[in-house]
Amino acid sequence: MEFRKITERCHYFSGAVNIGYIHKEGQGLLVDSGIDKGTAKKVWRTLTDNHLPLDHVILTHAHTDHYGGASYLQKELPVKLHAPRLEAAIMGNPVLEPIYLWNGAMPIKQLRNKFLEGEPVSIDGYIYEGKQSLGPFNFEAVCLPGHSYGQVGIIIDEILYAADSYFGTDILAKHKVPFIVDADATINSLKKLSGLTFKGALPGHGEYEINIEKTIQKNIDCHSNIKQFLSEAINASPDGTSLNELLIEMFENFGLNAREIGQWLLFRTSFTAYISSLIESGEVIISINKHTPWLKGNPLKISK
Repeated sequence: MEFRKITERCHYFSGAVNIGYIHKEGQGLLVDSGIDKGTAKKVWRTLTDNHLPLDHVILTHAHTDHYGGASYLQKELPVKLHAPRLEAAIMGNPVLEPIYLWNGAMPIKQLRNKFLEGEPVSIDGYIYEGKQSLGPFNFEAVCLPGHSYGQVGIIIDEILYAADSYFGTDILAKHKVPFIVDADATINSLKKLSGLTFKGALPGHGEYEINIEKTIQKNIDCHSNIKQFLSEAINASPDGTSLNELLIEMFENFGLNAREIGQWLLFRTSFTAYISSLIESGEVIISINKHTPWLKGNPLKISK
């Protein structure tokens, strides 16, 4: 993890998950906190070594790799934690992520790990869309749902800390099917990013860039291509296909390899998000056939 400077005030910790840091008038602000206690301790040690303060933490969304270290910071330091309201509910009750991944049932032990269920935290204040302030920090919070339900990005001193609203191109190439919960919201958030004004942007996973238009377009293309593949696979069979068979097709087509159940469930959630988009647009009809969810192209939509 490397501490990098963007501007005199804006910095970030570069790693598997990027963590933003801004200092102003003797106070410090983190944007996200890393996955666990060990990461948070490294962040605090680096700040201490550089004689930099820490007073506020904005947690952009309730995925453990972004908020898991906040519990340590809250216990050890007089910091205030801030997050979007819906995301805060999950951070306060982290078992909710394994629950929704496990179809709402109480999750099995394999899902109760630090990658899917972080340490609970108590949020001191909510972040809403629009301009607001914490201490000396004036910033704009931008609602960027899709990867998570209520995710926000933060624009401060003309730098965008974009959370997981988009991914670096190397990350897209590695994972092929990014994690999302809402395909339409994901694409809308990407288009929203193109209309924002900033001097540079940092994704949660990927490199800092001054101009992100090409990266944003590659993200849009990635999601559009996955949706198109699924739509064509459904329409290739006149009688339709089962949800499970289509999921297997997606794994094989994109060369996905889930090593354990948690990773498989993350891919399945993304898959379901794309299917939901196709159903809600009217392109695909869902029913039950032979005791299993069944997908079929909508002939009325195809004929248009």
